[in-house]
Amino acid sequence: MRLVFPPIRRSRNPLVRALSLVLGLAVVGVLLVFGVVVLGVLFVGGLVFFAVRQWKLSRGRVAGGAKPAAKEPDVLEGEFVVIRQSRPVHH
Repeated sequence: MRLVFPPIRRSRNPLVRALSLVLGLAVVGVLLVFGVVVLGVLFVGGLVFFAVRQWKLSRGRVAGGAKPAAKEPDVLEGEFVVIRQSRPVHH
């Protein structure tokens, strides 16, 4: 399937061409400003989120007392059994 667009007819009037150029630049400018505003809101929101998180973490450490809690090691203890998929080996 082939996509066929209708031919674009450009106006010969220089005023219409200039106005379409200005309108196109205005649309691009509005999109750029909108993108910068969204980027700024995301940046400020991230800073606020990070500051609140750090503030809560620092308050938790102070309220917990001077002696830090003993951290348990990152080891899972348990038993395991080796299951062989092949024939058992005879000695």
